[in-house]
Amino acid sequence: MDDKLDTRRVRYFMQVLESGSVRGAADVLDMDPSAVSRAIGILEKECGVPLLERHGRGVVPTDAGQMLAGYVRRQNNQKQHLLAQMDGIRKIERGHIDIVAGEGYVDWLMRRSLRDFMATHPNITIELDVASTDEIVRRIVEERAHIGMLFQPPKDERLTSHQSHAQPIQAMVLASHPLARLGRPLKLADLLPYPGATLHRNFGVRQHIEAAELSEGVRLPALLTTTSFSALGHFVSAGLGYTLGTRISLTPNADNTTLVELPMKNPLLSQGRSHIISRHGRMLSPAAAALLRQIVADMRGYAESTTGGKERRATARGRGASMA
Repeated sequence: MDDKLDTRRVRYFMQVLESGSVRGAADVLDMDPSAVSRAIGILEKECGVPLLERHGRGVVPTDAGQMLAGYVRRQNNQKQHLLAQMDGIRKIERGHIDIVAGEGYVDWLMRRSLRDFMATHPNITIELDVASTDEIVRRIVEERAHIGMLFQPPKDERLTSHQSHAQPIQAMVLASHPLARLGRPLKLADLLPYPGATLHRNFGVRQHIEAAELSEGVRLPALLTTTSFSALGHFVSAGLGYTLGTRISLTPNADNTTLVELPMKNPLLSQGRSHIISRHGRMLSPAAAALLRQIVADMRGYAESTTGGKERRATARGRGASMA
């Protein structure tokens, strides 16, 4: 393949994809748009198939164009991996890591893995982005992020899950809320008389909740719909109602003794799992691989420490011990 692809023309092609148009790429490359267009035409002849197709005022890759872009990204990644290994063969000294995670994992990461890793590797830069389940998967598959953390990703052979553990969805309310006094796992119907807050439908947690609603023939109204786990916590803390979420997403509220987490009866709400993922077959840089190992180890420790933690926390608060 390398014998058939001119490095310069491939670079122009990748810039066109990045810019979304030939003219945009020409501006970045400081070239005449016609020269960029001719170079792409020659590249298409070398490959024997169209690589781009017009879409509105811009262009998008064809199936063949997507394959070429994936190949180029993998080649660049392998090159970066080699250079990183050569540069940090004895110890991790420098590099950059891209992480994309659901918002519910951000507090956990900053309290544990990222805090410790950044303290011991001060020259490693990190970009941490918050995204929905679909966007996390897309970024990992396209190799735009090294590490992903999310709730219940779709089955995809392009993803490797390095660690997962059960993350049951439960209700969070003030300790004084009537639901906290029922003394049993809750049915969704128990929530109907009370106002609730929920996430948008592109979140895995919300998708699990909707599946449970269908199974019970219940439709929960939402007083607040948001993309922010923090907003859910504030909603409950303000005494406005309940929310449904996983324990790790409720971590920022764990020290608030006025809040309790109540188990749900529907088995569908107990089947979700948190996953730490990367692109299958991708060779991570030493820095990214080291951080991945640390996150995996920390998450395993967290999962083990929280086994039965619901009972212990409820007992300590004096509320809901019999519901665990």
